Amino acid sequence: MIRSDPSARQLDLGFEALGAARRVWPVRELVEQVRQLVEQRYSDVWVEGEISNFRPAPSGHIYFTLKDAEAQLPVVLFKRQALLLRFRPGDGLHVLVRGRVSVYEQRGQLQLVAETMEPVGAGSLQLAFEQLKERLAAEGLFDAARKRPLPAFPRTVGIVTSPTGAVIRDFLNIVGRRHSGLNVLVVAASVQGEQAPGEVEAALEVLNASGLVDLIVLARGGGSLEDLAAFNSERVARSIAASKLPVVSAIGHETDFTIADFVADLRAPTPSAAAELITEVQHRIAERVANQASRLARAARFQLLQARQRLDSLPVGRTEWRMTTMLHRAEQQLDDLGFRMEVCVEDHLRRRQRHVADLTAAVERHDPRQRLAQTRERLTARRTRLDRSVERALRAHSERLGALDARLHSLSPLAVLKRGYALVLSAEGELIRSTAQVAVGDQVTTRLSDGKFTSRVDNKTRNKQHKK
Repeated sequence: MIRSDPSARQLDLGFEALGAARRVWPVRELVEQVRQLVEQRYSDVWVEGEISNFRPAPSGHIYFTLKDAEAQLPVVLFKRQALLLRFRPGDGLHVLVRGRVSVYEQRGQLQLVAETMEPVGAGSLQLAFEQLKERLAAEGLFDAARKRPLPAFPRTVGIVTSPTGAVIRDFLNIVGRRHSGLNVLVVAASVQGEQAPGEVEAALEVLNASGLVDLIVLARGGGSLEDLAAFNSERVARSIAASKLPVVSAIGHETDFTIADFVADLRAPTPSAAAELITEVQHRIAERVANQASRLARAARFQLLQARQRLDSLPVGRTEWRMTTMLHRAEQQLDDLGFRMEVCVEDHLRRRQRHVADLTAAVERHDPRQRLAQTRERLTARRTRLDRSVERALRAHSERLGALDARLHSLSPLAVLKRGYALVLSAEGELIRSTAQVAVGDQVTTRLSDGKFTSRVDNKTRNKQHKK
């Protein structure tokens, strides 16, 4: 006999009541419910941590884990937001990420969907600057071996800058003062803002393709790191490296350094210093010429002073005799040079006349009028020969035709008729050659030389030698 335990009975009843009240969730609904609750509660959060497991996808999305000493959180940065980053993230970088907390339903995994990200400590622009500088240096774009010297005497300089700023005015003032013969071709471009890298790149391409300038200057005034961001872009750096013409970078103040400064063939501390560097050789030569001219003027004045002193020390009569002698000698030399010049001119004229005569003879030999006259004479002679040949041929044909006509006339039946003969034709128009062709009573036509007549056959008689 089995006893029932009252406590066990109560436990069974409790489980039955619990089973009647419980709700069974599908996994998808439960995860979706959790995702909605999490996204509503943590829709805009800032999370600080260290990047690990950094994985950029071919689609452009970026996946990584944000961790600290005690926890970690998966993070996804989609392509559209990743393109807006001003630095290149990587493992070990300490960053501050802003975004919303969500749940990746396929894995049931909590994750942070990032909107923006910036490095902790150094600013994003400075970090991007350092990263790009390191990468381009590794490619050799900063090597001194690829730097090209500036032309010593440029004829035209192309400058890429804002046409309304003080930079271009200072540049033109210095160039005009130090080298007035230097031409300056200004290509307007934005030097600040999102459109600036594209405009600077286009300006470099235009100047390289124009063939009008000998070197290019990139110029803008000073500013913050954000203001100089266009000249720290990879796009502008590679355009400078691809330039066929030497490029001078004159960006900011003397303490400002940009990526363009490292890639350019020459860095100028300021735009004004760039104008001085470009015109340095010409300015040095101009200064040297001015110095030499001053020295020459002083030497000439000194020589003139010594000559006057020597002249004053000589007697007047002797001085007049020496001056007269020098004048006569100069006049004689002048006459001699005049005679030599006349001889040279006459000889030159004779050579030219012979040359002209030779050219005239050559032209006359090849004169189309002379060749036309010769051709006309040949045509006349050939026409005369042709006329004679045609005349002889016509005469021969005429004689032959006369002989044939005489022969034909002699064989003509009409000639026979004129000698007294006649032709007898039947009523059907057939020539009657035998008496067998007619019968008594037939009508025949007799044709004579001057006409014909019709008659009827009353009788016919055959010759004996034709009788058989």
